Amino acid sequence: MTFVWGAALAAGLLLTLSPWLWPAGAPRVAAPSFGRVARLLEEAGLARVTQLQLTAISLGGAAFAAAVAWLVTQVGALAVVAAVAGAFAPFAWLRSRRTKLQRTRRGLWPDVCDLLIASVRAGMSLPDSVAGLAESAPVELRPAFASAGRDLAASGHFDSSAARLKALLADPVADRIIETLRMARQVGGTELTPVLRALAASVRADAALRAEVEARQSWIRGAAVLGVAAPWVILALLALRPEGAEAYSSPEGVALIIGGAAVSFVAFRVMIRLGRLPEPRRWFA
Repeated sequence: MTFVWGAALAAGLLLTLSPWLWPAGAPRVAAPSFGRVARLLEEAGLARVTQLQLTAISLGGAAFAAAVAWLVTQVGALAVVAAVAGAFAPFAWLRSRRTKLQRTRRGLWPDVCDLLIASVRAGMSLPDSVAGLAESAPVELRPAFASAGRDLAASGHFDSSAARLKALLADPVADRIIETLRMARQVGGTELTPVLRALAASVRADAALRAEVEARQSWIRGAAVLGVAAPWVILALLALRPEGAEAYSSPEGVALIIGGAAVSFVAFRVMIRLGRLPEPRRWFA
């Protein structure tokens, strides 16, 4: 049995590292713009990772976590729980990365609006204003605008380039800015500068309010993580002893572990939902 779980551990490592072991020149297909998983990858800044690769990483994480749990504790129920946790770990990491990315960018969008206002007031066209952000925008956003500038130079079509830029940025505030620019490009008018100025003020106020509320509610997430992790750390320590492993391998012990896992999951989700702020929705055509 130890050999089997050792083989599973090796397979998990291979599956987890397989996307990075492929040749550098291998084609990478961008994730499609539909589906919750594809949208999660897009909003986490990993649109080039396919759903097949994410599935392989998830399966690899499940095999790796189950093998480690079995080799350490010799308790089958704990290995199953570890496998489920390992399978969902990549998705939890993607959600955390998406939240961190959006939080970082939230304070940068007002500067982008100010740069666009300055470009428009200087007499530059909208395509030139957007392309110019590749050099003047905050460093974190320059690669996306540089790609948009190359796209505009190649196609000369502002709407399609703006749609691809919106998919590349994958941010609710960016959607609002880009849709405002597309509407101004299509219908014209002289209200673009006041609209961008009002949008920048709104984004600044929203970012300040969110930062204050998140700072006050950060204890909820910390309490949820601590409340879920602490019992499982104690259980793992108890299972390291032979008599503890024997007790948790019994039918009563298996029922206790499975029931505890279900209760931990529900309690964690309830705590996180209580402390979650409503996020602005994406704008899709």
